[in-house]
Amino acid sequence: MDRRLKTKIKMIVCFSLLIGNTSCGHETISEQNRDDRVIPVMTDEKTVSEYVFITNLGHDAKGCPGCILNHGKYIHINCQGRGNACRAAATVSLNQVGTTITATTVDTFGLTNLDFFLMPDRSLEYLDENNNLIFLNIPAQQVYRDSTTLQFTFTGLYITSSPAYSND
Repeated sequence: MDRRLKTKIKMIVCFSLLIGNTSCGHETISEQNRDDRVIPVMTDEKTVSEYVFITNLGHDAKGCPGCILNHGKYIHINCQGRGNACRAAATVSLNQVGTTITATTVDTFGLTNLDFFLMPDRSLEYLDENNNLIFLNIPAQQVYRDSTTLQFTFTGLYITSSPAYSND
């Protein structure tokens, strides 16, 4: 196996172990811990194509009649959808064609082991190459695993100088 690939895999595994063990307890994460961000996965290569998305999402089932459409019926699933009760992290590959940005997960089960995921709208902080604070905005969407790759692809992402969403 190529040394750079081994290094990259080690970094992803270590980072995933550090932040990827998310839980969805009954306790709401305080506003002080709300650091929704994008972190580049550093490699020996000059360009970065993989990033880790870190965000809070999900809400308590109490008072939720169901917010995820599954087989024609609305259900509640912990750690999906609106809110900030859970901490989530996923390694993604960003792709930009013109102004269209998509993000495809690299870690197959980082967000969920289910075949779908309800992503709330989120604005993730990022420092660009000039150290300017910018935001990668992800519109709310329910995504489904690709049947071949088992990955999720988020569409309609866009970058702004201020957050487009309130992340709550």
